[in-house]
Amino acid sequence: MRIGERSGTILLASAAVAAFGFAGYGAVAQTADTEAAHVAAANQAAGQDLRATFRLCPGAPQPADPTSNTAEPAKVFDNIYFVGIPAVSAWAITTSEGIIVIDSLNNAREAETFIEGGLRKLGLNPAQVKYVLITHGHTDHFGGAQYLADKLHAQLVMSETDWNFLATQQPSTNPNRGPIPKRGMSVKDGEKLTLGDTSIEIHETPPHTPGTVSLIIPLRDGNARHVAELWGGNSFNFQPMEANFTTYANSVARFAQIAKDRGADVQLGNHPNFDVALEKIAKLKTRAPGQPHPFGVGTEGVGRILTVQRECALAARAKLRSGGAK
Repeated sequence: MRIGERSGTILLASAAVAAFGFAGYGAVAQTADTEAAHVAAANQAAGQDLRATFRLCPGAPQPADPTSNTAEPAKVFDNIYFVGIPAVSAWAITTSEGIIVIDSLNNAREAETFIEGGLRKLGLNPAQVKYVLITHGHTDHFGGAQYLADKLHAQLVMSETDWNFLATQQPSTNPNRGPIPKRGMSVKDGEKLTLGDTSIEIHETPPHTPGTVSLIIPLRDGNARHVAELWGGNSFNFQPMEANFTTYANSVARFAQIAKDRGADVQLGNHPNFDVALEKIAKLKTRAPGQPHPFGVGTEGVGRILTVQRECALAARAKLRSGGAK
C-alpha cells in the first residue's frame, strides 16, 4: 500500500481521502476493499484525538452506557446551547426572531425537563421556540416533539421522506418513548430552514432512516465565526445489506464535500458519545480568554471524522461480503 506524507506525518492511503480531498491530507492511493484495510484507514484518520466516531468500525471498542440520565444545560457557542441528556442530544439555536430546537429527546417528560426547563435555566424563554427540527424518525429524537408543539406552539420540521416513513410505523409500546408526532412542516434535500438572521442547511443523508438529515449550522464565538456540521444518524442500525452500507458511505462522501465547501470546522452530534459533547462542555468551564474553543476541530478535523465514518461503513460492507456478518 502506498503512503503519502505531509508535515512529517505518515498518512495511510484512503479511498475517501483520495476521492474527496479532505483538507490536510496529501495525495494518496486507494485502499484495498477489505475489512482490515478500511478499518486501518479509519483508525489512521481518527488518530489519537478524534476517537469517538471510530466506534462505528467492526470490532471497535464501544463506550460504556451513561451512568446518569441527567445533564445540565450549557451555552456552547454564542448562538447554540446544549439542552440534552447523556444518552441523546438536543440543541437550541438562538436567532434574531426566536429559537430553533434540534431534536426533542425520548419523551414529553424529558422535553419538559431538559429542553423547556433547560432553556429557562439558561435565561432563555421557551415561548420563543419557533421550530423543532427533527433529524430523523427514531423515537429518541422525536419522542418529545408533540409535547413541544402542543406546549410551545412550535412548528415541527422533518424531511418529507421521514414524515412518510413515520406514517408507516406503529407507536412504540415502551412507556419511556413518546408518541409519533402529528405531521408538520416538510423539508427536502438541499433546502434551508431560516429564522431571522440564521439559516440552517438541510441535506438528506440516509440510510440510518430513509430521510435522515444532516445539517450545516453557522456559529458565533465572540468575534469569531464558525460553521458546524451535524451528522443526523451515525449508527449502522439499518438492515445489514451491502446496498445500505454503500448508501451510507455515499451519503458521507457527499456531505463531506458540502462540509468542506462551507468551511465546517466544528463537529456537533445528536448523541454525546459521537461528538464527546459533555467532555467538551466541561472544558468550556475552564476555558481562558483567547484559548481555542473545545468544539473546534478545524476543517481538517471535520474531514477526518467524516473519513472515519465512511471507512467504517466500507469496512462493515467488506465484512458482510466476506461472510463475517449475516
